[in-house]
Amino acid sequence: MNSIKRIEVDEYWADSTIIEAGDFVFVGYCMGNEGKSIQEQIDGAFSTLESRLKKAGLGLDSVVKMDCLFKNIEDLNYLSDIIKKRFAGKYPARKAFTTDFIRDGILFQVDAIAYKGK
Repeated sequence: MNSIKRIEVDEYWADSTIIEAGDFVFVGYCMGNEGKSIQEQIDGAFSTLESRLKKAGLGLDSVVKMDCLFKNIEDLNYLSDIIKKRFAGKYPARKAFTTDFIRDGILFQVDAIAYKGK
């Protein structure tokens, strides 16, 4: 690996939400439409992910792994239809689990690993 490139850094939270390391891009803390329905939040999180990937010159089709965090695991039932719409058959490996979020209005968050390659 030649270098690690921190593309988007949040000084307040002391983290990087986009890191390019070798052939891979790591994207964290993707949320959207906070306070809205679970479907809108899942779709909004994927919009945030897509926007961050563009900063690394990539699209959703480059995502190879996702961690999907839910406030309520029952909401997992909404995920596959939205993934089918947003990823157009190029589905990443993924896992889902529950967590407590920092604010009450958050129902979903996604972290992802994308392959950049040469």
